[in-house]
Amino acid sequence: MTKVQVCRFFFKWIGYNLPMNTLNITFPLERSEIVSMLQHFKISPTRQRVEIAEFLFQRPQHLSAEKILDGVTRDGNRVSRATVYNTMGLFSNKGVVREVLIDRERVFYDSNPKVHQHLYNVDTGELIDIYDVEVEMVVEPELPEGLKIIDTDIVYKVTSK
Repeated sequence: MTKVQVCRFFFKWIGYNLPMNTLNITFPLERSEIVSMLQHFKISPTRQRVEIAEFLFQRPQHLSAEKILDGVTRDGNRVSRATVYNTMGLFSNKGVVREVLIDRERVFYDSNPKVHQHLYNVDTGELIDIYDVEVEMVVEPELPEGLKIIDTDIVYKVTSK
C-alpha cells in the first residue's frame, strides 16, 4: 500500500468527511449532469444554482466567490453576489465542492473531486492541485471529549526564493 492509499484508508477509518471523493466527474459537466448531481446531494436545482454549477464545473478549477460571480454574469446570467456566496456555502456544506481556506481573506472553491493536496503561491495568488505527495502520517491528535475529526486539507504555501 502506498502512503497515499494509507492516508485515504486512515482518513476514512477515523471518520473524515470525504464526500467529493465519491464523485466520478468528466469535465465539462452538461446541464442535465449538473441537475442530477445537485439532486444526488439533496440540493434543489434552482436556475441560479445550476448556472453557478455550470460555470464551476467547466473544468477542475479553484475559484473565489467573486471570480464565480464575474464568470456567471459574464456568461449573461443574472445572479446576485449574495446568491453566489450562499450557493457556494451550500455546495461546500453538502460536499459538492471543497472549500480551501488560505487565510481569513482568501477562500477558494475547488471543483476537483479527486484526492489531492494544494500548492498556493503567495507571490502570484495561484492555487494548484498536486497529486501523490508523500505525506508523513501523523498520529491522530487527542481530542476533547465529544469531538471527532470530520475533514482535513493540506495546503503547501510557497514563495519565490
